[in-house]
Amino acid sequence: MALVWGMALVCGIAGAVLFATGVMSSVSELAPTKTFASGESVTVPIDPANEPAIYLASDTAVNYECRISGGPGQARLAKTVGNQTVTQEGTLWEQIVVINAPAKGDYQLTCTTRQQADARFGVGRELTAAAGGLAGGVAALFLIPGAGLLIGIVGTVVVLVRRSGHRKRLAVGG
Repeated sequence: MALVWGMALVCGIAGAVLFATGVMSSVSELAPTKTFASGESVTVPIDPANEPAIYLASDTAVNYECRISGGPGQARLAKTVGNQTVTQEGTLWEQIVVINAPAKGDYQLTCTTRQQADARFGVGRELTAAAGGLAGGVAALFLIPGAGLLIGIVGTVVVLVRRSGHRKRLAVGG
């Protein structure tokens, strides 16, 4: 019976670890992987399935303008509604624009600021793209420990029923 409950405990620990791993990987996948300075033109591979977005890191408020060109079709940029941020290695990135590309390909991006500021731009994934990883993490947090608990309960019932049957046989035979 201790083995059954030990297995339930292992399932609980595995669920918590998978939850933490899912959350951390979701957040790290959002942060910009390709960064560039104001006025710099970069070529970035864009896949619409990854829900790409442009992020801004700046110590001061800046007015910015971004342009996209190239690729297999005309991509469009749409401003982000609200204030959505992600922190990576101490840098606070604010999602400013989502990229609506018609097809996978290499696109030219240029973002500029009107002020002289220490601003960096980056291409990452849209914050809503993390929903799948977070949902999977939450599912792991509840389903795996729940399965372990169910195994523990079923194992306990089976052991108790067998012991009861064994005692009855001993009482009749003895």
